[in-house]
Amino acid sequence: MHFQQAESNGPAQGPVTPVQGPEKPVKDFIHESSSLPFGQNTPLSSFGGPTYSTAQNLIQQVAYTLSDRLWTYSPTTFDLDVAVKYWLEARAHNAYGYPTHVESMQTRPGAASIALGYMFSKDFDLKKRHTPQTVLASSASLSYLQTALEQLSLLYTVANPFVAHVAAIDYTGVSSSLVTDYVSTMRLVEELGFALVASSSVHESQHMALFATLLASIAPSIHIYDGITVGRETTRVIDVFDQSGLYNNYKAILQEVSSPSRKSIRIDTRVEHLLKAFNGELGTDYGLFEYHGHPAPDAVLITFGTVESSLSAQVASTLAKDGARIAVLSVRVYRPFVEDEFLRLLPNSTKMIGVLGQVTDSEAVTDQNISSILYNDVFAAITFSGVWQTPPSIIDIKYSREEIWTPVSVAAALQLILKKPLIQQDNASGENQEERSLQLLDSAIAQQYVFWDTDDSPSANAPLVFGSALSKDSSSNIATRSRHDNLVLGGLVRTDIRKSRQTIDAPFPIDAPDLVFIGDPKLLDLFDTVKGLKRGGKVLLKLPGVKDDEIEKRLPARFQKAVSAQGGELFILDPSGIEVIANDPALETYLLQAAFLRVGLPNLEKVGLDKLASINGSSGIFDDSAKYLEQALRRIEVPEDWKNLALDSTSVNLPSDIRMNSFVGFNKIETEPPTYLRDWKTAAKGLAFREAYNTKTALRPDLATKTYNVHVKENRRLTPLTYDRNIFHIEFDLGDSGLKYEIGEALGIHAENDEVQVEEFIRFYKLDPEEIVEVPSREDPSVLENRTVWQALMQNVDIFGRPPKRFYEALAEFADDPSEQHELQALGGAEGATEFKRRAEVDTVTYADILLEFPSAHPSFHDIVRIVSPMKRREYSIASCQKVTPNSVALMIVVVGWVDPKGRDRFGQATRYLNKMRVGASVTVSVKPSVMKLPPSPTQPLIMAGLGTGLAPFRAFVQHRAWEKAQGKEIGSVLLYMGSRHQREEYCYGEEWEAYQDAGVITLLGRAFSRDQPQKIYIQDRMRQTMGDIIQAYLKEEGAFYLCGPTWPVPDVTNVLEDAIARDAKALGRKTDPHKEIERLKDQLRYVLEVY
Repeated sequence: MHFQQAESNGPAQGPVTPVQGPEKPVKDFIHESSSLPFGQNTPLSSFGGPTYSTAQNLIQQVAYTLSDRLWTYSPTTFDLDVAVKYWLEARAHNAYGYPTHVESMQTRPGAASIALGYMFSKDFDLKKRHTPQTVLASSASLSYLQTALEQLSLLYTVANPFVAHVAAIDYTGVSSSLVTDYVSTMRLVEELGFALVASSSVHESQHMALFATLLASIAPSIHIYDGITVGRETTRVIDVFDQSGLYNNYKAILQEVSSPSRKSIRIDTRVEHLLKAFNGELGTDYGLFEYHGHPAPDAVLITFGTVESSLSAQVASTLAKDGARIAVLSVRVYRPFVEDEFLRLLPNSTKMIGVLGQVTDSEAVTDQNISSILYNDVFAAITFSGVWQTPPSIIDIKYSREEIWTPVSVAAALQLILKKPLIQQDNASGENQEERSLQLLDSAIAQQYVFWDTDDSPSANAPLVFGSALSKDSSSNIATRSRHDNLVLGGLVRTDIRKSRQTIDAPFPIDAPDLVFIGDPKLLDLFDTVKGLKRGGKVLLKLPGVKDDEIEKRLPARFQKAVSAQGGELFILDPSGIEVIANDPALETYLLQAAFLRVGLPNLEKVGLDKLASINGSSGIFDDSAKYLEQALRRIEVPEDWKNLALDSTSVNLPSDIRMNSFVGFNKIETEPPTYLRDWKTAAKGLAFREAYNTKTALRPDLATKTYNVHVKENRRLTPLTYDRNIFHIEFDLGDSGLKYEIGEALGIHAENDEVQVEEFIRFYKLDPEEIVEVPSREDPSVLENRTVWQALMQNVDIFGRPPKRFYEALAEFADDPSEQHELQALGGAEGATEFKRRAEVDTVTYADILLEFPSAHPSFHDIVRIVSPMKRREYSIASCQKVTPNSVALMIVVVGWVDPKGRDRFGQATRYLNKMRVGASVTVSVKPSVMKLPPSPTQPLIMAGLGTGLAPFRAFVQHRAWEKAQGKEIGSVLLYMGSRHQREEYCYGEEWEAYQDAGVITLLGRAFSRDQPQKIYIQDRMRQTMGDIIQAYLKEEGAFYLCGPTWPVPDVTNVLEDAIARDAKALGRKTDPHKEIERLKDQLRYVLEVY
């Protein structure tokens, strides 16, 4: 496939290569939820055999299959019920032959009362009396359900079987993070007498959800699982039951344990019988408690919880193989706590017992008067057992809900109960033996990849695509998990991917990656992104627009040292040099996917690209992306001396992982305030009874900024009429407006829409131009503005602006034609991304165009005001100095214009508005501060570089220096570098510059007309030609440098300044880091950029 640049100034030019056969559609990868496998919805019929899934997805499958009704208490972003809602929408049947009814409820006092009302209703179908009723909730919701659950416990002998699948999740403001919360559920079941079962991994989550549902035939039950880590990790589960398998096992086990004679047996015994029947039917070996480690240990750690139990068991087993007399006994069924079975599994050799018990917070951890709930159970069981003449010592190893368990932290907990060192340290080796020996995955058969990125990056979802593509290989097992931190850089996401020939059960962050991808260089200053990198590991860093000789300056010393110390390989991915990607960032995800294959799995690149194309994009896109890598991907030599870099003694250790505080990226779209439509009487009342209605007369009261009314004094074109760029000078008479402005500030133009276009729209939409609209201010909804429809369209509503996706979504609600509604919904969603981009960047459609195109979607004007964005001011750098022209303000503007594919002339709203202004016309303006400020002393030199209309603020600067010189003040040198295409057509204000140079105001005039000679000459070339002048003015005389215009010359211009710094330092015999010196100059406001 050929990527065609979507130009904004007309249709793409050049010949079109004919396509052989129908072009395959581009597939979009839509991330629905982190609780779904690879973020994708899966049909209920897809479960069975080896299946990639998350624990939450498997638990929801059990709940939907075996329940009559589901009541869900899920915060919006937790998505604890996203799968069951999807299956209900698809009208998927449960095991009983009808769709399970799903009630999505609010979490508030009295929650779950509706479930009780349903079960005990007079109209309840008694045929469903033995069909389970189920709740899906988070542990944070349970306190709101407690009152209803207390009533259910009292009435349980005549109630339906009841089970709650609870994700152990809460949010704490203390650490601003999501936490794993078991303690609140443990406390609740203690008070209510409920049964409590825990899953230890995704591989047993379906089984434990089934077991908890069976357990509900004995007592109301809660199945708890880690909802942060394991609950959202996608991996392959080998023995997944399909719907019929679940139901057949459920019936068979229930039949075996439901004889009337057993109902009088103690609940402990009934639970044991149930588990025995469960294991017999499934061929498993689950226990009420699970023992792992040395057969004759000196110390045993007791655990409860998903990650706690799974990780502790793995660490203990690993250490026991090396001879450590340590073991772990994890609690699977916490209530009822079957003491006889617990004591039976504790080896007689045990001398020390540690109880890994969760408490609410760090204060409870340090408070000696508070014991963990699990410790109380263990202490009671040991103390009153009579098994030991001298009972083992018991210590309470408390931890807060914020604790994030890793192999190292679990080993530290185990060390507390064993006197001998668990890990033998070999300091002579210079390596951290503890971390090395606690690698629980065999690196010979497992590979691990870590991806760091901002959540709004075009490639943020690429890791999930990788995981999905890798999962196509049946000989490997894949595990993926993403975590969000919305409090750093506007939102970060870290995704871990593991690949192994063996089953993966690793509920902890990757600590020894084979490859690390870093999507934003700012992350290097905030996190230790390469901590634990494997020996010879690879780092793929996205670093746009940086040359090889600049890379070292951009990389923190800590990062350089870490990569070199591990013998790592460094690769740079630079998408900015690929024109189609630079202009269409959405294509960047395909480039990253191809780069990952080439760097991480080079032997599988061809087959990998095919698998990626089957999931997103197309074969043509990936073929092109692979070709682009020849330019965008490069390997950087890692110098040996990087490992010897000395770090700043004041530097602090950076975190190696994010603090997870959300399951989704930060929502950066603000909700618009409502608008209202009133008749003329409303305005009349406000005008007639001003005091009663608090009516005030104001200039543009809808605007938060102070505005002024000025008049056009001069409007003249600076470029020839025959030239294709219309650059014009416009000057406004300030009159008695009171407007004041400083050097370097910008003038905000509150433009109006084109009068002819507004009239055409009013006729087409059949509006009454005189009808009154009452609109809340967008900046302050408490301020209401009364306008006619005509005024609103001229000055308020951006009806001829470019609509965002949310407009299509909103407009779809008004469409009467189903086909139009479907098309609008598609354009507003991920599936229509390509078409939306074409409309926005090639067709350059407006709100009005869309309303014309979809006639069945005809919102009232009241709703148009609500769903169409407001007009915004356009800001232009002021090109005059008020000390020189006290009663006027000038701008230098280029008209934005293009021809769309339909042959229609299109223009930028504000530039056309201003270009048409005649002398004397009134304009509403405001003033915006700027970073472009003059240095404090008039003797400090000015070095200015401006491209095109970027010269505007420098005209003001030069006028100000000329005024200071006229006042008899001594002024510093003025170096002005200007760039444009042709001197004859674009030498704007040329005569003024030369006059100022003749008057001794401008010291050096560096003119770069790029296309007036065979070789192109840019401002950076003129600067380099006058390096001596720059060194003198900028460094010797402490001048200030300014660049205004487009962003593209920034790296080259900065490079010239860095060369000047290096050359000056060398001449003085000093060592300096030019990059750091530029940063210092920035802080001193001596390196100022205003680019766009």
